[in-house]
Amino acid sequence: MKKIEAIIQPHKLEDVKEALKGIGVDGMTITEVRGHGRQKGHKEVYRGQEYHVDLLPKVKLEMVVPTDRCEQIINTLVSAARTGKIGDGKIFTYDVAEAIRIRNNDRGETAL
Repeated sequence: MKKIEAIIQPHKLEDVKEALKGIGVDGMTITEVRGHGRQKGHKEVYRGQEYHVDLLPKVKLEMVVPTDRCEQIINTLVSAARTGKIGDGKIFTYDVAEAIRIRNNDRGETAL
């Protein structure tokens, strides 16, 4: 099993959710986060004052998936989240040793 974490632009969330639903991915955790990468934020003017906004709003998706579906899910994430501009985000994958469904003690991929 693999854990996929994707940091994406907030306005791409619905596109990503629909694309994942289209390939049969239902379970995911979504968190609103703030951060920056190479772009280091941007400047905004509010009431005549210039402010440096260095932590930009992002969305983090987390899901644990069977290893054999990982590459398909990553490709779907990339194509749905890409705008072609700086700040599109990142995807990270991790190995998962065990998954346990609390309700009935299912273990491994059956718990997904």
